[in-house]
Amino acid sequence: MKISIFGVGYVGLTTAACLANLGHNVICIDIDQEKIRLLEEGKAPFFEPGLPELVAQNRKKNRLHFTTNAAEAVAFGEVIFNCVNTPCNGDGSANLNYVFAVAKTIGENIKEYKVIVNKSTVPPGTTRKTAEIIKENCKQQIAFDLVANPEFLREGDAVRAFNYPDKIVLGSNSDQAFSIMRKVYSGRLRTYLPIVETDWETAEVIKYANNTFLATKISFINEMANICDELGADIKIVAMALGLDYRINPRFLNPGVGYGGSCFPKDIKALIATANQKGYKARLFEEVDFANERQKKMMVQKVQKVFNNDISGRTFTILGLSFKPKTNDMREAPSIQIIKDLLALGAKIKAYDPVATEDAKKIFSNMNNIAYCESVEEAAKGSSALLLVTEWDEFRSINFTEIGKEMEEKIIFDGRNIYEPELIREEGFVYHGIGRK
Repeated sequence: MKISIFGVGYVGLTTAACLANLGHNVICIDIDQEKIRLLEEGKAPFFEPGLPELVAQNRKKNRLHFTTNAAEAVAFGEVIFNCVNTPCNGDGSANLNYVFAVAKTIGENIKEYKVIVNKSTVPPGTTRKTAEIIKENCKQQIAFDLVANPEFLREGDAVRAFNYPDKIVLGSNSDQAFSIMRKVYSGRLRTYLPIVETDWETAEVIKYANNTFLATKISFINEMANICDELGADIKIVAMALGLDYRINPRFLNPGVGYGGSCFPKDIKALIATANQKGYKARLFEEVDFANERQKKMMVQKVQKVFNNDISGRTFTILGLSFKPKTNDMREAPSIQIIKDLLALGAKIKAYDPVATEDAKKIFSNMNNIAYCESVEEAAKGSSALLLVTEWDEFRSINFTEIGKEMEEKIIFDGRNIYEPELIREEGFVYHGIGRK
C-alpha cells in the first residue's frame, strides 16, 4: 500500500521505517527542512537502536521517501498517518495545534478517498474534531474515514515494540477503514495478537489509561521504597514478593528517581486536564503526578542528609542524563531536576551519558559548574559521590576498585537500584539506594 506519514519525530519515523519494512511504499513529510535533509543523507535526527539501519535498508529498497511538500504527501498515500507532536500547554492539557494544522492541510489537498489515521497521543474527542476540520477545508465533497490508532512504542526498544506489540487499537466508525487498517498491519499480525476495534473516543482513552496505569504503578513502588527507607526494609524483596502475585506481575515495580520521557508525564497531565474540562477532579492521578515530581527531588535530599546539609563546593558525578537507557531523549528526565537542585545548593557537576550529552548541553546552556565527560572514569575523578540516574548497561560493569582511587570520597547513590549493596560495600563504597538496606 501507499502510505504517507506527517511528522518524522520519534513516532513518525519509527512507524514509517517499520511499515516500509513490511513492504509498504512510504513517504514522510515534515516542515523541518533540516530533519528531512539529515534523513536524506542517511542520518537519524535522534538516537534509537536499530532504527538508522532500518531506514537505510528501506531507502535502498526504494520503499521509504522524505519530502517537505505536503500536497505531494496527501496525494501519495492511500492511508495518511498523523504523527506530529502533542506537547503540553501550561495547564497540562495537550497542545493540538500541530494535529489540527495537519488536518487542515489534508482537507485543502485531498482529492480522493483516504483513510486518515491519528497516531499521535490525543485527548478523547480529537479524532472527531479532526474529521470536522478536514471536512471544513475540503474544496469539494470528498469521502474519507478517520481512525484513532494510538501508538504503544517504547523508546530504546521501539522497533521491537512495533513488530511484536501486545495489542493494536483501532477506533473508527467505518467497516471499510477497519478493513484497510488490517491490511496496513497484516505483515505483523499473528494469531495471538489482539486487535481492539472500537469507536474513536474509546481508542483515545485506551492510550491514556494504559500510560496512566503504568505511571501509577511506578509512583506506587517509589512510595513504597520511600517507606522502606524509613522502616529499614528492603524494597527489592518487597517488589519481588509483590510480582509473584499473578494479579500484579513484576513489571514496572522497579523503584527509582521518578519517570520521565515523552509519554507518561505528558499523558497523565493531559488526562487530568481533560477530566477537569468535564468538571471532574481526578484526585488519584493528580497525586500520582505530584508523587513523581517529589520523587525526582528525593536523591538530592539523600545527598544533603549524608553531607550534613552542606554540599557547597563539592563535586558530584551524574551517571546518565536521558530519561531512560537506549535513548537520547531528555524530555522530563529526572536528571534535569537533580542537576538543578544540586547546582542551586552550590555543588559542581561532572556528567556522563553515552548518547544524551549534546541534548543535555542545550537544556543547561545557561548554567555554570557543569562539566561534560566522555567516560565514567573521567566523570568520577575528584568527585565526592556518584549519583546513578539512568541505568545504562555500561554502568552495571563499572570497576569500582579503580574509580574509587580517583574519587575524593567513595560514596554512591544508586537511583535505579541496579547494584547489590553488599557487593558495592565490599569495594569500600558507602551505598545508598532507593528503599534498599
